[in-house]
Amino acid sequence: MIVIAKNLRIKAARAAMDMSQKALAEAVGVSRQTMNAIEQGDYNPTIKLCRAICRVLGKTLDELFWEDDEHEE
Repeated sequence: MIVIAKNLRIKAARAAMDMSQKALAEAVGVSRQTMNAIEQGDYNPTIKLCRAICRVLGKTLDELFWEDDEHEE
């Protein structure tokens, strides 16, 4: 289940690839502000955008977007 929550997994995956928010945003076709909002949990991306982020970062949807039961409201 994709939920709005602060997404430190994207930030960590981005950092591991030495990629800035701006570079990731450009790679998936959104603004840096949108990517920041996703990482902060202020914007719930579409599944298409989630998949694009996963492709660029070499991660699965589960690795970047799945929330554990303990984090769900």
